[in-house]
Amino acid sequence: MLNPNTAKTVIDHALFLGADFAELFVEHHQSSSVQLISAEIDKVNSGIDFGIGIRLFFGHKVLYGYTNSTDEEELKRVTSLLAAKDKRDQILTAGALNLNRYDNKHSCQLPLSQDANMAAKIAFLRLADQAARAENEKIAQFIGSVAQREQQIEIFNSDGLHIDDTRHYTRISANAVAQNGSEQSTGYEAPGAFTGWEFNTHIDAQKLGHDVAKQAMVKLFAEACPSGEMPVIIGNGFGGVIFHEACGHLLETTSVAKKASVFHDKMGEIIANSVVSAVDDGTMTNQWGSINIDDEGMETQRTQLIKDGKLTSFMVDRMGGLKTGFARTGSGRRESYKFAPTSRMRNTFIEPGTSTLDDMLAGVERGIYAKKMGGGSVQPGTGEFNFAVQEAYLVENGKITKPLKSATLISTGPKVLKEISMIGNDFALAAGMCGSVSGSVPTTVGQAALKVDNILVGGGN
Repeated sequence: MLNPNTAKTVIDHALFLGADFAELFVEHHQSSSVQLISAEIDKVNSGIDFGIGIRLFFGHKVLYGYTNSTDEEELKRVTSLLAAKDKRDQILTAGALNLNRYDNKHSCQLPLSQDANMAAKIAFLRLADQAARAENEKIAQFIGSVAQREQQIEIFNSDGLHIDDTRHYTRISANAVAQNGSEQSTGYEAPGAFTGWEFNTHIDAQKLGHDVAKQAMVKLFAEACPSGEMPVIIGNGFGGVIFHEACGHLLETTSVAKKASVFHDKMGEIIANSVVSAVDDGTMTNQWGSINIDDEGMETQRTQLIKDGKLTSFMVDRMGGLKTGFARTGSGRRESYKFAPTSRMRNTFIEPGTSTLDDMLAGVERGIYAKKMGGGSVQPGTGEFNFAVQEAYLVENGKITKPLKSATLISTGPKVLKEISMIGNDFALAAGMCGSVSGSVPTTVGQAALKVDNILVGGGN
């Protein structure tokens, strides 16, 4: 996408201005989406974006700018503007650029650049809509969408790196609304994968519609949730969002380097119950949060964050490594060429245990089964969180007895890690989007069902 000779000239120019490190991130991004509302196609969008991000290091200072031009003089002009306040004598000489190759572990048979497959996507959404409405006459609305995108990137840097990659993403979302008089409830699922439109062959459109409608109906006539501290069993899959938000961000050098994380000085220490082992893995085949290389050009890897309760690693990008001394983990990520990369999560999950759901329920006299988690808020640095439960049930004397509404889980990441006493064998992953200082990126959360011995539950109507 960018002439290597042009890239080399711009990098040399950056070093001539005294930069310790220079990088060019080139991106061509194609996107397509379709949305169905009220059994009708509501929106069809498509677009193409192109740009080049320029990143310079002066010591621990990061300077970043971008342009939509491939012109050599324009790229040098942006570089000069970035370095204007930090300009100094040249201290490095860039080596020759060498194109790197790697094994692509993620197949794609139906890329967006080949065919948008719009008719097939619309047919899929109509099937899901029909199945949701057929579930119950009280299903008042169904909203479904399919989003597909293709991102081509090319990275050049002053270490002599030249590498490129093509990334394919497909995500399907379904939202059902049930209504009984003035009462409303919703059900939601949004599976995604690091692949092309062939992902739809792994998702049954009718089952997807049925599942979200069933979720909505369960909550429509549910009772109010009790409040107070009690044991809670958090379901598999998207239940892992609590670890992601309340703990995962605290293990990124984005916060660790600034000592804004409560874990910044806990390496090698016990930070969780011994049953807890957690991983951030970018190598999982065709998973939503996977990547071949990170947005700094490093091949991705599996990173063991916590092992048997002990903190064993952080997620480390290039600048995070310079500031903390920890080795890079292939975790440098960004939304697009408009953002400088920082350490970010990929597929982040608590590893499965051996307990069954019945094992965990057996020890609960009165508590909550949070089958599906929803969104929430987290306080950066401390991991204090407040998460809504999308689908909840009351547990009495070791048995699930009745559905609940308006359940909220309140605690902190460090505290909840130590309250986990049992982990199930029903491991599952779920797709999501994570926002941070380098924009919004695809991430996967996951876990088996797990038991938290004591956590504050907010209830009410």
